[in-house]
Amino acid sequence: MKYGIAIFPSKPVQDEINSYRKRYDPHYSTIPPHLTLKEAFEADDNTIEDLIIELKGIANSTDPFKLEVNKVSTFAPVTNTIYLKVEPVQELIDLFNKMQTGKFPENMEYNFVPHITIAQKLSHDEYSDVYGSLQMKDIQLEDKIDRFHLLYQLENGTWTVYESFVFGKESL
Repeated sequence: MKYGIAIFPSKPVQDEINSYRKRYDPHYSTIPPHLTLKEAFEADDNTIEDLIIELKGIANSTDPFKLEVNKVSTFAPVTNTIYLKVEPVQELIDLFNKMQTGKFPENMEYNFVPHITIAQKLSHDEYSDVYGSLQMKDIQLEDKIDRFHLLYQLENGTWTVYESFVFGKESL
């Protein structure tokens, strides 16, 4: 089965982000707005059970932190992906790094750029128009993060929560 690890912002922040995503992100219906901590990876049941123990330990050693989003950016020219830039606070970087070591699969394709995708798979013309208009928006989102989620992918491509891990509150 295919798994991933992500942070979901609160519902009010997701609603704001979805106001952009529903028009420009073809994955809008398959996963809520999220910040990826671990790219998709394949794992069997035994491996997942081991990783859940690791994830509980990581959650217990992590304090809640503030997520701040204050600008639109892009991965162009590599891809025509537009995203909301998340400030790379140390707690977030540490959380990400812990999920790239130990029993976790080594599958990091790119350097960690904390972000929430709002548009992807756009044609060049569409990308230019959308990025130009989104750049002019004053985006100021703030959220308190106190958990992350292990997700799995269903056969129809939709991602759903397998288990949630609350900072400082997991029983081992």
